[in-house]
Amino acid sequence: MRLLLGNHVPEGAAPVAQAYAGHQFGGYSPLLGDGRALLLGEIVDANGRLRDIHLKGSGRTPFARAGDGRAVVGPMLREYLVSEAMHAMGIPTTRSLAVVGTGRMVRRDDMLPGAVLARVAGSHLRVGSFQYARATDNLELLRRLADHAISRHYPAAAEADNPYLALFRAVVSAQAALVAQWMLVGFVHGVMNTDNMTISGETIDYGPCAFMDDFNPAAVYSSIDVGGRYAYANQPVIAEWNLARLAESILPLINEDQEQAVAPAVEALGEFRGQYSDAWFNGMQAKLGLPAVPAGSLKPKRRPNWWTAW
Repeated sequence: MRLLLGNHVPEGAAPVAQAYAGHQFGGYSPLLGDGRALLLGEIVDANGRLRDIHLKGSGRTPFARAGDGRAVVGPMLREYLVSEAMHAMGIPTTRSLAVVGTGRMVRRDDMLPGAVLARVAGSHLRVGSFQYARATDNLELLRRLADHAISRHYPAAAEADNPYLALFRAVVSAQAALVAQWMLVGFVHGVMNTDNMTISGETIDYGPCAFMDDFNPAAVYSSIDVGGRYAYANQPVIAEWNLARLAESILPLINEDQEQAVAPAVEALGEFRGQYSDAWFNGMQAKLGLPAVPAGSLKPKRRPNWWTAW
């Protein structure tokens, strides 16, 4: 229990609060980081996969700014329930191990019971992780991060002629498939900031989010998203926009001459729309009991209006 609350550190563990940057509602923040979260370490699961063990709400970190680093029971239970529902539907996601009450009250608008969420993930590498590394102008740090992402999630990319371009293509494919699955079940993430988009293609950060009861393309589940940036119908184009930020971050890895890196990065990003459309159409056909068709054969004659640039 003390481990799940963050009050006990296992022998050999070295917990860290991760630094990352990010675009939040379109505005860039050069330093965000885990303000109330702690990466306890890594374990190998029963299937031989390396997994992160992460606590959310365990207290202040160097990135907490004016926050208390605590969490309350309601939102932590929501993340537990929604992430497990996503997993049950076969949608890639972080998973929740436990929600543990802290026994202390946390001040929000009212005094609310505190809690800590323990979760696991393939990793907590984000688009924002690469934005942070790129902002440091430390090319070696950026390269180490990319090499770690390849080793952890896309080892086949290491054999490509250009491993970093192959890494980007793999992330594009993973996110195209993921967002199509969101759309097929009416899931609205709510806060699709670049620091909430994983390199692994897992759904992360169940803040303000919901499954729609009734179809509404304009559905928004964040009280501060007054412009509807992250509305249900905008999720595919926002995913593409976030991936463009990842491409910007790794341009110097794709080619030392960044001008020469732009064309292959744009070409790789251009694959997102077709991959998303194929995943969505095939998923919808499955929902209707129709047979799947070959990839690329279901391209609409005219793109939906969500592809209008944000």
